[in-house]
Amino acid sequence: MVEQPFDFGLDMTIHRQPLGFSYGGEVIGPLAEIRTLDQIRASLRDPHCSGPNEVYAIAMDVARIQDRDELKKRMLLFGVVTYAAGQLGNEPVRSQGHVHRISQHSGWSPPELYEIWQGRAIIYMQEYVADDPGRCFAVIASPGEKVLVPPGWGHATISASPDEPLTFAAWCDREYGFEYDAVRARKGLAWYPLLQEKQIVWQHNPHYAPGRLQAITPRHYSEFGITTAPLYQQFIDDPARFQFISRPDKAADRWLDFHP
Repeated sequence: MVEQPFDFGLDMTIHRQPLGFSYGGEVIGPLAEIRTLDQIRASLRDPHCSGPNEVYAIAMDVARIQDRDELKKRMLLFGVVTYAAGQLGNEPVRSQGHVHRISQHSGWSPPELYEIWQGRAIIYMQEYVADDPGRCFAVIASPGEKVLVPPGWGHATISASPDEPLTFAAWCDREYGFEYDAVRARKGLAWYPLLQEKQIVWQHNPHYAPGRLQAITPRHYSEFGITTAPLYQQFIDDPARFQFISRPDKAADRWLDFHP
């Protein structure tokens, strides 16, 4: 069992051995899906590396029972992921880089709004998965901080601290899907995170044109009405608040020149 650094906004507990979650009171969610090292080796720089056997656990569609109908109506879904402590060879524990598949109900590749629950995260994102990746950002976030990935951007979530586990939650489109092909064709995103003496360093991926990586801290997305309260609590307080996640077309003007 893991101590909560702050209020998640939902009654749930994170477990380490085995990795996963349990739900309290009125909260329901699936049995966590566990990804093992053997299952993700093909996506690693060194497929033969050592690391934790259970790398991460993911639970999509966690909710209070009384919110289920509203979430379905709004095409929203709340997911929680926990990463093991440690590293994968000389790489940090991270997700595979991907772009969100275009959602049939909106016609857009949906955005995603993250909230860090424990540990330290880097949400890496780039504008395009193409020769020129456009603007590239590494957003370094701590518990309670929020990070918004805009529609269509390639991104990955990285544990910034190998000595501690990372847990984060996210609001997603209910029809979520991932596109990996373009990223895999370029052997990853435009910048590779590597660990040197437990610090993250970045190596440019030569399958992209040279560019620069901006390391930043999260900002307050006041133009979307997001506050510092726990993300799930914000939905309880105002169920329409996160409609821009499933209907990014309704906020088209706010995505122009978006800065994370």
